[in-house]
Amino acid sequence: MIYFDHNATAPVMREAREAWLHVTEHLDGNPSSMHRAGSRAAVALATAREKLAALLGCHPLDLIWTSGATEANNMVLHHFARKLGAAGEVWVSAIEHPCVDDSSKHYFGKRAKTIPVTRDGVVDLDWLTAELADARPGLVAIMAANNETGVIQPWREAMAICHSYKVPFFTDAVQFIGKMPCKGLGDCDYVSGAAHKFGGPRGVGFLKIPHRSQLTPLLHGGKQEGGRRAGTENVATIAALVAALEARERQMARNEHLLRKLWRDNFEAQFLRALPGASIIGQNVPRLWNTVSALMPEGDRKLQWVIRLDKAGFAVSTGSACTTGKEEPSHVLSAMGYKSAHAVRAVRMSAGWETTEADWDALLKAVVKVHAEMQHKG
Repeated sequence: MIYFDHNATAPVMREAREAWLHVTEHLDGNPSSMHRAGSRAAVALATAREKLAALLGCHPLDLIWTSGATEANNMVLHHFARKLGAAGEVWVSAIEHPCVDDSSKHYFGKRAKTIPVTRDGVVDLDWLTAELADARPGLVAIMAANNETGVIQPWREAMAICHSYKVPFFTDAVQFIGKMPCKGLGDCDYVSGAAHKFGGPRGVGFLKIPHRSQLTPLLHGGKQEGGRRAGTENVATIAALVAALEARERQMARNEHLLRKLWRDNFEAQFLRALPGASIIGQNVPRLWNTVSALMPEGDRKLQWVIRLDKAGFAVSTGSACTTGKEEPSHVLSAMGYKSAHAVRAVRMSAGWETTEADWDALLKAVVKVHAEMQHKG
């Protein structure tokens, strides 16, 4: 099986496995315990926090370890639901991951205002600027890169606009981190990330918050993480998260992602020539180098493609793994102005760092073959 669903989850990389094994074999203590074994675990935890802070460009005490981005994102919305008054609003982009979109609706209901996006899937900064001139929400949430389309959002510009009006800015950077350099994300007030998207283990992530500010805990029952998140920290998976991210940052420092973007671009050009009527979503704006979100030819259904490509030995998806089982069209494509008839033809192919140029070539051949079979059957 050749894997093209890295936006859902990525295989655990060697550096992460080695870091996990080292901690598991050599550090037995609870980092909250007072004995030497606990102290050694606490040192490892602090070291991981310092390394991640250096990568993001923030203070180590800004960081809270979580079970993943879903928890981290819920923490942010839960905190502002308790902090803001009954009339307080949050503004959330129309293309957020369900764990931001659903939690904002849960905690704020109609006080969760939607920030529109363009046809290309980029958040509308003109709208944001104009609206902030008249009103001040308690929080603005705009993801760094979209998980379905790969479209990179102007989070730096959005952050600057929000800060000019003294409005806190939150970015879900789950798809961005580990694929693009993360330096500068620490300037955002709130940032979430998850290890399994870039080669770390599942079940561990982080939330960056201003460490001098108060946070209303989502979980209670312990004073870990400075009283901000109860529960014994999983030192082994945390160490693996940092090891994986450091390895990915080294690859980007060598510009390895630029070569992989070229492979993706070559695939897209040949894909469009081979499949008349197909199109690439967000083709005209900056996207993550690994992601192809395609509308397949008229009349084709996305599940047909996923099933047929799976039988051919390729794992692709229809979009966000967290919306699997839902029958309604993607809220991301709907926000971009695509009709339901178009959305049912959307297939996402997302490569990883270990994906080769030959893998892209093999996928193209499989797509062409499946298309021919479907045309002949029709």
